[in-house]
Amino acid sequence: MVEVFFGNLSELSGEDRERILSRAGLSVREVVPKVAKIVEDVRRRGDRALIKYTRMFDGVRLSKRRIKVSQREIKEAYKKIPDEVVQALRAAAKNIERFHRALIPPKMWMQEISTGVSVGQIWAPIESVGLYVPGGLAAYPSTVLMTAIPARVAGVEKVIACTPPASDGSANPAVLVASDIAGVDEVYRVGGAQAIAAMAYGTETIPRVQKIVGPGNIYITAAKILVYGDVDIDFPAGPSEIMIVADESANPEWVAADLLSQAEHDPEAAAVLVTTSEKLAREVLGAMERRLPKLKNREVIERSLKSHGAILVAKSVEEAMDFANEYAPEHLCLFLKNPLEAVALVKNAGSVFIGQYSTVPAGDYCTGANHVLPTGGAAKFTGGLSTEHFLKKMTIQQVTEKGLRELRKTIVVLSHSEGLDAHAAAVEERFIGSERFERPDP
Repeated sequence: MVEVFFGNLSELSGEDRERILSRAGLSVREVVPKVAKIVEDVRRRGDRALIKYTRMFDGVRLSKRRIKVSQREIKEAYKKIPDEVVQALRAAAKNIERFHRALIPPKMWMQEISTGVSVGQIWAPIESVGLYVPGGLAAYPSTVLMTAIPARVAGVEKVIACTPPASDGSANPAVLVASDIAGVDEVYRVGGAQAIAAMAYGTETIPRVQKIVGPGNIYITAAKILVYGDVDIDFPAGPSEIMIVADESANPEWVAADLLSQAEHDPEAAAVLVTTSEKLAREVLGAMERRLPKLKNREVIERSLKSHGAILVAKSVEEAMDFANEYAPEHLCLFLKNPLEAVALVKNAGSVFIGQYSTVPAGDYCTGANHVLPTGGAAKFTGGLSTEHFLKKMTIQQVTEKGLRELRKTIVVLSHSEGLDAHAAAVEERFIGSERFERPDP
């Protein structure tokens, strides 16, 4: 029997509501002290620490020479996976590149703010980026495409990737092929918090980068949070989340299949249904119970649903959407008679899937939109990974003599009011020989 919280949204106790909203958030805070020790060890001891933790956590004896994946191993990877997988990766890559090229902002723009005063922006690519590609329960070559392609589209010069090794010490061949297709420069067979630390601070083998992106478990999320400031990161991208808002028109089998598809990612993943139909809610629960025994990742799904799953009955679509905005899910699916009307109510979500054929796995792989999305409520203040995450903005300003003359009084008055006389002098120096502006007596 599927163990998942089932209840009426309006009747949730404060404790139940908080449990559903918090999902894996508390777990991240709990692992920070342990992760901090790993990060500091890698920062101090470099490759030696990487070798230590790879043996400890992955059960792999890794030599310094084997940290970096060779070009020969990457070429041989093509022979280790079916041709249809290679072709699928290439097809997905085309859509991902097409979408992210559409997001490139103008390289430079300027606007005249007042007479003789023009202000604008320059967009320039970050010089080096590190990608984290999860392993463990499953390999994710799609994540390589979703992180490397936007970086390359943005113009990043150096793109490296870290991914956990298999038990025999090899890197996943599909991940290596995806790295080659996406234009990754170097791949390292290192995973976990130690990989994040290596990319943040550099080791004898792994170069330091300016930004780290990519999803991962709670240890990866904690490590990214700890290194932020010494290096930039994208955003907290932890265990997968799906929230489906549905009415009586939804197909219960499809809803059940979609909930299970995201729960299989991780025991800490969250799958939540909010529906205006109690009949649909019970049908979905029944469909999940029928489907679960047939799935390969049954144990992972059961733990996910028990810890972070919920089926909630709402009084109206409006009530359901209010809760969805409070939850701020990574994936928000609108399986409604009129889903486009509900889109207008969306305030917080990583990615919105409109209509019953818009299943999350389509976005996970090949619609072109990015599947690296904010989790844990971070969708309240940030969006998914995009081309812009690999660009930095610099403001540009141009002031003519006439423009500075127009601004002269404002600058001098404000400079003196803040006790910064040298600021005022920098302006006045440019008008020596003409009448000075005298600040008024206090």
